[in-house]
Amino acid sequence: MYTRRRRRYFLLMGGCLILFVSAWGFVRFWSVPAAVALCIVAMVIPPIAAMVGNARGKDDRWWDDPTGDPQSDEWWDELDGKTRPKSQKRDSRK
Repeated sequence: MYTRRRRRYFLLMGGCLILFVSAWGFVRFWSVPAAVALCIVAMVIPPIAAMVGNARGKDDRWWDDPTGDPQSDEWWDELDGKTRPKSQKRDSRK
């Protein structure tokens, strides 16, 4: 899952670099407006690449999904404030 996102990110960023370098490396000799257009397209790609690289896939585990380990899930719920700490639970039983 992370490999797929990382691959897409690097493909987009590689395309961005190719557009930028080709725009000022050789396209500008034929048409400066075309080189500027290539740079504008290259300018839009990095934010899109960041969104693609950070997008959650269907198979990705999210930060608040249960892990399946009851002890770990209880610990994380306590840290997130979803449940009271065990020490407070014991005090309330007395």
